[in-house]
Amino acid sequence: MIHSLFLISCGGDIFLEKHWKSAVSRSVCDYFLEAQDRAGQPDDVAPVLATPHHYLVSAHRCGIFFVAVIQSEVSPLFVIEFLHRVAETLQDYFGECSEASIKDNVVIVYELLEEMLDNGFPLATESNILKELIKPPTILRSVVNSITGSSNVGDQLPTGQLSNIPWRRAGVKYTNNEAYFDVTEEIDAIIDKSGSTVFAEIQGVIDACIKLTGMPDLTLSFMNPRLLDDVSFHPCVRFKRWETERVLSFIPPDGNFRLMSYHVSSQKICVFSLVAIPVYVKHNISFNNKGSTGRFDITIGPKQTMGKVVESVLVIVHMPKGVLNMTLTATQGNYTFDPVTKVLIWDIGKIILPKLQTLKGLINLQSGAPKPEENPTLNVQFQIQQLVVSGLKVNRLDMYGERYKPFKGVKYVTKAGTFQVRT
Repeated sequence: MIHSLFLISCGGDIFLEKHWKSAVSRSVCDYFLEAQDRAGQPDDVAPVLATPHHYLVSAHRCGIFFVAVIQSEVSPLFVIEFLHRVAETLQDYFGECSEASIKDNVVIVYELLEEMLDNGFPLATESNILKELIKPPTILRSVVNSITGSSNVGDQLPTGQLSNIPWRRAGVKYTNNEAYFDVTEEIDAIIDKSGSTVFAEIQGVIDACIKLTGMPDLTLSFMNPRLLDDVSFHPCVRFKRWETERVLSFIPPDGNFRLMSYHVSSQKICVFSLVAIPVYVKHNISFNNKGSTGRFDITIGPKQTMGKVVESVLVIVHMPKGVLNMTLTATQGNYTFDPVTKVLIWDIGKIILPKLQTLKGLINLQSGAPKPEENPTLNVQFQIQQLVVSGLKVNRLDMYGERYKPFKGVKYVTKAGTFQVRT
């Protein structure tokens, strides 16, 4: 299966390596570094690279490339999923998955990798199991270990390792029983100059925080489950019941976990007429016939019918190559223009009704440069709290097996959106 794992920064520095079978030379990463140099963006690197004697399977998370080296053909998605599990485990243990945090806790990282992979095959990847095997680092535990000479490795095997529910530890007890479900959606849309939606799709996830005593058995149903496509579940979900009844039935892990992720396709959006872009954009970008100057004018704000505060608004515009610089005035926020990459970034921040924010001014072109044939495309990013744009609604949440006090239900946390405006 997996012979070696290399952690590589975006700058091409190999700062950690782990071998499970025979050691593989670092020179095998030269093929990956060449592909990284050819790619314009980190996400553009091919996830699978074939070398004369190995296959390199990589995943990019938090500015770090997780590169697995394998010598025989296996399912690439299987390896990619394991690499993402490694990144999520490091983030869960250290609060962030960064080069600095990994270097500061390198001993715990090696202990985790040793438990997560056994002779090249995945063994323990659930957070509940790993935290019983390897205690998470704390200041107090570090002081005690340095004085007593002990380590973070647990003295006993995990209680759920040999059960048919390996993702949940046994003997969980809480004074206050609580369960929270956070629904987060991202909309990606393309809008033409008249304001009509050309294309739109939604990616969503449901994150859960379960703090319940014993071994609870939960069921979660939706009012409109037909919206969901390409659904991916946590292993705790009984997939057969979802297929037959469209109901989520599961015994949850203890603590935080991602219950499911889903996709709402453009076809479903057109059928149900769900998506109305909640941000209003009016733009006027023009160049004179001589090609020496141009006008730039953008107005952006929330729509009147939405009634929500639009936060973290960011406008990114890739200007034509002939643009030399831009002299603009913004009513709110700050803007930057990079004369090398020709990228204009306008960081607006929060917009509250009925305010509309504008960015306008002059565009200076290079001397003798021809008039641009096409106007640039506007990329708008934003976030809106307490709104699920797809219209997904939870019908009911039931619990079996134990008696609990009433607890918090489902919370619609945020909807982040990005869309393009064709000028």
